[in-house]
Amino acid sequence: MRLRLIALFLLLLLGFCRVAAQPSSPATTAEIERRIEALLRRMTLEEKIGQLSQYTSATPETLKLVREGKVGSLFNVMGADNTNAAQRIAVEQTRLKIPLLFGYDVIHGYRTIFPVPIASASSFDPQLIEGIERVAAKEATAAGVKWTFAPMVDVARDPRWGRMVEGAGEDPYLGSVVAAARVRGFQGHDIAIPQSLIACAKHFAGYGAAEGARDYNTAEMSEQLLREVYLPPFHAAIQTGSGTIMAAFEALNGVPATANSQLLTGILRREWGFSGMVVSDYGAVHELIAHGVAANDQHAALKALTAGVDMDMADGAYQSLLSLEPGKLPMKRLDEAVRRVLRLKFKAGLFQHPYTDPTRESLAQLTPDNLQLARRAAEESVILLKNQNHLLPLSKSLGTVAVIGPLADDKGDQLGSWAAQGRVEDVVTPLEGVQAKLPNVQVLYAKGVDIPSFERQPLTTTVAAPAPLSATGVAGVSTAAGTGGIQEAVEAANKAEVTVVFMGESAMMTGEASSRAFLDFPGRQEELLERLVATGKPVVLVIESGRPLDIRWANAHVAAIIQAWYPGVQAGNAIADVLLGDASPSARLPLSWPRSVGAIPVYYNHKNTGRPTSPDRWHTGYIDESSEPLFPFGYGLTYTTFRYSPVRVLTETVAPGGEVRVEAELQNTGRRTGTEVVQLYAHNRVGPISPPVRELRGFQRITLRPGEKKTVRFAINTNDLGVYDSHQRRVIPSGLYDVWIAPNSAEGVSSTFSVSSVASSSGSR
Repeated sequence: MRLRLIALFLLLLLGFCRVAAQPSSPATTAEIERRIEALLRRMTLEEKIGQLSQYTSATPETLKLVREGKVGSLFNVMGADNTNAAQRIAVEQTRLKIPLLFGYDVIHGYRTIFPVPIASASSFDPQLIEGIERVAAKEATAAGVKWTFAPMVDVARDPRWGRMVEGAGEDPYLGSVVAAARVRGFQGHDIAIPQSLIACAKHFAGYGAAEGARDYNTAEMSEQLLREVYLPPFHAAIQTGSGTIMAAFEALNGVPATANSQLLTGILRREWGFSGMVVSDYGAVHELIAHGVAANDQHAALKALTAGVDMDMADGAYQSLLSLEPGKLPMKRLDEAVRRVLRLKFKAGLFQHPYTDPTRESLAQLTPDNLQLARRAAEESVILLKNQNHLLPLSKSLGTVAVIGPLADDKGDQLGSWAAQGRVEDVVTPLEGVQAKLPNVQVLYAKGVDIPSFERQPLTTTVAAPAPLSATGVAGVSTAAGTGGIQEAVEAANKAEVTVVFMGESAMMTGEASSRAFLDFPGRQEELLERLVATGKPVVLVIESGRPLDIRWANAHVAAIIQAWYPGVQAGNAIADVLLGDASPSARLPLSWPRSVGAIPVYYNHKNTGRPTSPDRWHTGYIDESSEPLFPFGYGLTYTTFRYSPVRVLTETVAPGGEVRVEAELQNTGRRTGTEVVQLYAHNRVGPISPPVRELRGFQRITLRPGEKKTVRFAINTNDLGVYDSHQRRVIPSGLYDVWIAPNSAEGVSSTFSVSSVASSSGSR
């Protein structure tokens, strides 16, 4: 009897714990709105502006402001103990007991660092990307973080821009699919769940088109280009439910995004119906003064608030609104911004559950399942660019392998930029990965050269003498290791049957404020590569970078080339899996790989122009270089071969609103199982504006065994074929369209279909 009572007690206790662990029933929308209005009626002006102010770190001065009700959000505060301590002040020691919202840059993982975003986008695997962000959300929320400043969904066509590493490349369709997957992963099905992280799609808008690819610089573009190319990923993020949007740093067509009412109110609110919260970028409200559109913080804050920025990040500029003359502060707009902040906090469950369960933190980080997913993600992010004479995969029965290069055994650079709480001790380097894979093989290692550190060139008002050039012709860059290191590497290569060399750029050369004028290998890396190739031994080049580099020499002389990006904590294991055939490369380029800096920008979905081709020189292009990319968008090799049948159009003519169904047969014609990323492209023959030569309209990852065939089917809704005409009206052109089912943007045999009549509507996608 006693045992039964004990068992019953334990069952009841377990049930209670389960209930306690779940969030209580969420409040209805009407209940939330009633509570918001009740709070607004009680709030002082100081408390309202406090909710619109975000500060970095939990210094004594900041916590004093929290206690006074002058802070709505903190960022760069993480760890359950730290966030709970600050939250306790807000919830228990302020007059209105409004909880804080804790934000952090969780860009590609929190403690388990996954491949950088441009790498995971290369997988063309939305389910994988969603899974990555779900893990990131679980780890970050366990540490008290409830809001991430991600995903970055800026389209980027110029690889000189350092922040290309944070996005999904050059294509609006791929960018939209990836943006939606990241938002789903971060937020789950409900942001009130303790394991869900509020997403923040950034940077709205046009930030990836900065002139000269210089970060923070002005962007100039037509409204048609903005709507066709740069806005679709933001719209996809909003349609998926992104809780917040971040305004961009740059001025778009002369109007800084932080004070751009056309963007933040006209398009975002009125056209798209976004009801979430808009936050500025770091210090961007104060920077309106430097832009030349505000005289002081008070003026800047008023312009940003009026344009549609709800929360001011870091600079405290919104506090200056307190000193505005009576009648100058638009109270209706102020109250609406406060409502959005409070609404987000209610929907995120912060009023019901302001504290983080500290027992979750240690259990959620770097788990075996998380590491397994990180390894798979890194494997799916590796792009095989060249594989002459089937050098890869390498045989595991080799006697000696040389692992060379400055990135072969560097732990920190494997993490990439924006590595959150990633630690170097968590990282498996490529050298360690190869050694673990080949325990019975002699693995020789030599660093060869260092990657030089870069310092930003100072702004000058006078013409200075040119700085001395390095071996690569980059001004002001040290040449690092000398010929002794190179000679040691050459000696190792001479002793080995095959050499694998890891080169690229350091992680700190990518990300924010990391634009580059040159895209060659920094320092003496190319000299090292040339010496290794001169040994006559087979060479595999593994590139680690956050952007395409100038690899013309390597492409002409190296047998096998892999683009690995920055793979994260499981870098070494994943790269070794690919090199030795335990994983087959399946990633594809989310961008067009330029031949040289002079050919930038280069992107596949360009306009045809009036002189696209000609047998003589009178066509668009260069007299000294091909205008085609070195590798096209969507390109990537596998360890097998695939054959595509001609495209079959099952719906030759379709009415507006209908679907075009197309299919093709794919066959694995090689000797190994492999994964192909099958891509669907379309082209409008005649439209109201000059159409791109091709546009991605779909893709599927298909895995086939040797000899296996599969019919790959796609459906295109004609609404997705819409364009903006010269009056910015959304129209669906009638007439003939080309369609391809192909391995990349430059290959494939086309077929055609027709849209029967024009359909148009005003507004946006």
